[in-house]
Amino acid sequence: MKQHLQSAIFTLLERGVSQHRIHELTGIDRKTIRRYQTLYEARRAGGAKSSTAATTGSGDPVVAQTPPPQNPPLPRPPAPSGVPVSSFNFARSASEPHREWIEQQVRLKRNAQAIYQDLVDQYGFTASYESVKRFVRALRHVDPEQFDRLEFTAGEEAQVDYGEGAPTRDPKTGRYRRPRLFLMTLRYSRRSFRRVVWKSSKQVWAQLHEEAFRYFGGSVSYVVLDNLREGVITPDLYEPEINRLYAAMLEHYGVVADPARVRDPNRKGSVENAIQHTQNTALTGRRFESLEAQNEFLMHWEENWAAKRIHGRARRQVEAMFQEEKPHLKPLPTTVFRYFTEVVRTVWDDTTVSIDRSNYAARPAPIGSLVCVRVYDTTIEIRDRRSQELLRTHPRHAQPGSLDLPDSERPFNPSRQTSLALASATDIGPQTKALCQHLFDAEGRVGHRGMWGIVALAKKYPAWLVEQACDHALRHHLYRYRQVRAVVERLFEQALERLDRAPQLALPLTQEHPLIRPGDEYGEFFNVGAQHSAGSHPSTNGETA
Repeated sequence: MKQHLQSAIFTLLERGVSQHRIHELTGIDRKTIRRYQTLYEARRAGGAKSSTAATTGSGDPVVAQTPPPQNPPLPRPPAPSGVPVSSFNFARSASEPHREWIEQQVRLKRNAQAIYQDLVDQYGFTASYESVKRFVRALRHVDPEQFDRLEFTAGEEAQVDYGEGAPTRDPKTGRYRRPRLFLMTLRYSRRSFRRVVWKSSKQVWAQLHEEAFRYFGGSVSYVVLDNLREGVITPDLYEPEINRLYAAMLEHYGVVADPARVRDPNRKGSVENAIQHTQNTALTGRRFESLEAQNEFLMHWEENWAAKRIHGRARRQVEAMFQEEKPHLKPLPTTVFRYFTEVVRTVWDDTTVSIDRSNYAARPAPIGSLVCVRVYDTTIEIRDRRSQELLRTHPRHAQPGSLDLPDSERPFNPSRQTSLALASATDIGPQTKALCQHLFDAEGRVGHRGMWGIVALAKKYPAWLVEQACDHALRHHLYRYRQVRAVVERLFEQALERLDRAPQLALPLTQEHPLIRPGDEYGEFFNVGAQHSAGSHPSTNGETA
């Protein structure tokens, strides 16, 4: 313990001050005070014995009963500025001959006791352990780390963090407990926004940022935060992964997240100091009956006291600096941010994903792949898991069991695609549609097979021939697929027979006819065509044209 603290303890003990009172005055642990009290009493007893022995020989009983006064040594004055605290003389130390070996052991992070023991065993060291301890302490002296003074322009940066609010009555339990205190501080003006909440989440964290931006009347370019889970999913020195909901909210307001390094609170010292100032000045010794009461008090305290204070380093009023910074804040967007819940889903074999017991089409995502689904209040967005590219957007169904899958993306299923079969029959002709409709009306789903069979006849035979066969089948009440096919085949054979019986007209060959031009004109025509294809445009007379 420092010499001045020892002197203070001895002085207070001499005056009869209790251990509890010494602890309140000095802040020293009571166990330490008790140990020094034992040492004080031992010295006092030893001084009384020596004084009694000396006075007994002189024969003066009065002097023997009065112990000499204990004057504790005065504390050492502080070292002058600019002079190092440690002025250890290495040359006069007994450990200097072993300096190189001791430095190696210090780099290995061995303590002075272990180094002293090895010096005695290996080198026959004869000096005391205190000599080695002083030598090691001097080697381990490290100069204080230098910190830069961070300066930012107006509207450039804001810092955010959580702290503890004042005790507030919990409406569920009726007991007092401390809520979480959210605080955003503008780095240029030190103007702050404060809000207490019972618990935090990704959406609550983002909503508090929105409230702060609306309170300031604009947003900043960067927001500095620590690595709490609501803002940073994976802390990393070079590429931290930001929570997607938080990142989407900041992107909506044109803000970029800049997480501080792990265990580096000095990077956001403004908000750290603001939290401490709020707790020590505004909230210490207070209790509130509700969160609303505490938030109202914090708003009043910010407007009337915190904003009107003179900042210690800037030596200017916070409110005046905020009025300078306010025009440099980014304007707020015209639309509010739409909050969502992001989940990962697997694309099923019917090319859909399931959300709240309803299914939504996910093409072009392949079957079996994982996709990110953003669930909004009224819509569903399906995105690629890696690139976050938007794949599909669907209206959100409130009724469980709904299916949002276009018929064009569904595979062929003859048991349910009556409309498709009738549409194909319509393309062939009205009689074909009428026959297929009669089959469906008479047999229902079982009639689909015959309907598709009749439609498939148009792939092998001319459509007009199938239409003629369906007309014949309706007039003669032939409603079976095989009967219609037999009619089509018979009509096709009859058409072939008519072609075979058709007279073949033998036309005589001739070289002269009013429609046949001379060969020279055809030659000139081919030459013009060749020149035109080669890119030239020759002039021709009207007769050739």
